[in-house]
Amino acid sequence: MRKRWSSKWTFILATTGAAVGLGNIWKFPYIAGVNGGGAFVLIYLICVLAIGIPLLVAELILGRSGRQNPISTIQSIAQSTGHSRKWGLIGGLCILTGFIILSYYSMIAGWAFDYVVQSVRGSFHQLNAEQANEHFNTLISDPLRLIFWHTLIMASTVFIVASGVRRGLERYILYLFPAMIFILLLLVIYALVATDFFIESLIFLFQPDFSEVNSNTVLVALGQAFFTLSLALGTIIAYGAYLPRDVSIPEGAFTVAFADTTVALLAGMAIFPIVFAHDLTPSAGPGLLFQSLPIAFGDMPYGNIFSALFFFMIVLAALATTISLLEPTVSWLIEKFKLTRRHAAVVAGSAVWLLGFLSIFSFNLWSGYQLFGLSIFGVIDYITSNIMLPLGGLLIAVFVGWFMKKQFIQRELNSEKGLSYYLLRFLLAFICPIAIIAVFLNAVGII
Repeated sequence: MRKRWSSKWTFILATTGAAVGLGNIWKFPYIAGVNGGGAFVLIYLICVLAIGIPLLVAELILGRSGRQNPISTIQSIAQSTGHSRKWGLIGGLCILTGFIILSYYSMIAGWAFDYVVQSVRGSFHQLNAEQANEHFNTLISDPLRLIFWHTLIMASTVFIVASGVRRGLERYILYLFPAMIFILLLLVIYALVATDFFIESLIFLFQPDFSEVNSNTVLVALGQAFFTLSLALGTIIAYGAYLPRDVSIPEGAFTVAFADTTVALLAGMAIFPIVFAHDLTPSAGPGLLFQSLPIAFGDMPYGNIFSALFFFMIVLAALATTISLLEPTVSWLIEKFKLTRRHAAVVAGSAVWLLGFLSIFSFNLWSGYQLFGLSIFGVIDYITSNIMLPLGGLLIAVFVGWFMKKQFIQRELNSEKGLSYYLLRFLLAFICPIAIIAVFLNAVGII
């Protein structure tokens, strides 16, 4: 018998921890600010309700109904409805996507860990823009330094996953996620008390500016809603397999989506007062995290302390995500090859660790190699984010919306409450596929 989460709240913490990551810390506040502020937030929330939550519910239904790894789960459900076992390839695609993303996500988490150490050392004190760029370029151009941090992140991830569902995933998520939230709230309070730009930041994030809204804004909001909930990575199906029968799936999905969005907005409230107070560019994207913010922290009273806290928060958020990305592969290895959890975690983690060298070396030793104008890392990121993720989400929506038996879905929905069967089926069968195809076509530049 499979292990179960000990309670609804541990499941919610684990699933929210999987969803919250680097994208929530910098990407959501940034794209909200430059796409109409409150108008974008409103559109994003509609997309979460209409697309994100139905897909989240669909994956949880699959996981709890099948109680196996993502591949075997979809295979068994397909067989029970008289359809081909080849539908299990959806689970394989999801596992592979998460596996590949983890290989470079671990590297980026390592950057944050390095910045924790630099913060403690006071390396960012009185930093200017040129020095900040030099700090970052020195880091990514040193393969041994990147390998060290990548190894540390992956070793920590393997250790946690190898410890099991309750002694590993659950125990550590109960520390990681609350610690991350506590640090984030400290940073929000600091931004409120120590700067004069908190109100300006709230206006930047929340004041509706519909003049900035166009069709691309809707597609950006849709894409963010899709990707921010860790959909089509195998994670939610794997976590759903550990979900107790008495937990309401719709209620859990709504709670996870609400918590995920709240963290993203809190990140904006923590970051942008600091950005505005130091006359930095709020639209700097990933550069904001590793090149712009160190300048601000270096010019603040007790900046080394708050800088260390900030980047440690990034590490905690990343770890909650890395363990969720490794778990689907581990569960598949356990059930497919009858490995112990410890051996499966080591095998999967080692493979991810080796694959990560492609991304690491693309910034230094192999920086001269490009494909379609992109670095090796750029190609990997583009294929996973713009092709594999939307395709996985599309296939899950089609499978659950069109092929899964009604009684299976109603049983998992606890149909007397929560999201109704007919609304879910309509959203998955029609709305989600159309929206995901639109995101995909936009990502590849067709629309």
